[in-house]
Amino acid sequence: MTPGELLRLRAGRIEIPVERNGESPSLTLMSDLLVGALSVLLATNSPAAMSNYVVGKVGVPPSAFVSKPDTSDPRYVELQKVMEADDAADAEINRWITERRAMDPTDPRAESELAFRRRIEVKNEEIQKQYEALLAKHPTYAPARNAFASFLAESGNEEDAIAQLEKASEISPKDPAVWNNLANLYGHVGPIQKAFPAYEKAVELNPYEPVYRYNLATVVFLFRKDAMEYYRCDEQQVFNRALATYREVRRLRPHNFRYAFDYAQTYYGVKPAPADTSEGKRLAELKLAEAARAGWLEALALADNEEDRNGIFLHLARWNIRTGDFASARTNLTLVTNEVHLEMRKRLERNLVEKSGESGK
Repeated sequence: MTPGELLRLRAGRIEIPVERNGESPSLTLMSDLLVGALSVLLATNSPAAMSNYVVGKVGVPPSAFVSKPDTSDPRYVELQKVMEADDAADAEINRWITERRAMDPTDPRAESELAFRRRIEVKNEEIQKQYEALLAKHPTYAPARNAFASFLAESGNEEDAIAQLEKASEISPKDPAVWNNLANLYGHVGPIQKAFPAYEKAVELNPYEPVYRYNLATVVFLFRKDAMEYYRCDEQQVFNRALATYREVRRLRPHNFRYAFDYAQTYYGVKPAPADTSEGKRLAELKLAEAARAGWLEALALADNEEDRNGIFLHLARWNIRTGDFASARTNLTLVTNEVHLEMRKRLERNLVEKSGESGK
């Protein structure tokens, strides 16, 4: 673990964004997009995460663009000890949880839920005191505040984590990891309006790190009404902005499947360009579908397992049905053989029969 890491969740604690402003954080379920978004928002930010594109096009190693503390700084040695204790405590808590899940809950010797939670709280309190002691000694050491914020967030204390990161951003305003971490928390617990400029600041400070752009695109996409207010534009312009940002991510990481998959997913929210005639509307719909299919084919080329490939065949079939290309839809559906996707295949087959029947085909 390093102080520049993105925020992670402690003890398997995962929260899904709830509806805000009357809208769901995703369109047509889009569970894959949401899972992908959260996994990256809460992933580890390491030099290895940089794209090979940067090396080839910019001519410098990716590590040159990643904020990391000076390991020769005596304060870092002290911080490293606390972070090692933090990691050890985290591992111990996870071991406790694993052991508890394996226990018979009806066993009279089993620890009560209240006692178990208190045991975790005590362990977290021990680590928190170490962070607080370190910051009392070195109050202007931004890496320590960043690491402490990660600990607080994963322990469920997001408000204090935000306070620590806001202070870190004042101490070290040119550290993109701090701004990204701060934006992650704004995006997670609010206010969402603050997430947009914080991500933009991270991108400005390090335009070669794709995860910052990915996080920005995802928040813009998921929280459309907030994005409309912040960017002073309509919903379709918000989708266009998200797509454009995802394209930049794809340019920086052309071989990343998750980025390609989520980029293709975004097209479900895009509306065809307005047109005055029925022919113009049809052409606009076909143009949109072609762009979406192109995105899915790029993802398909990067998929390395049957389950992912089968899922993409389903998405391709959806767009085929939407545009009336029923023969291609049937072809794509016959390619779906993975058990995970068979129920969805049946649903789309029923939809295909209904749509093609309505068209007299």
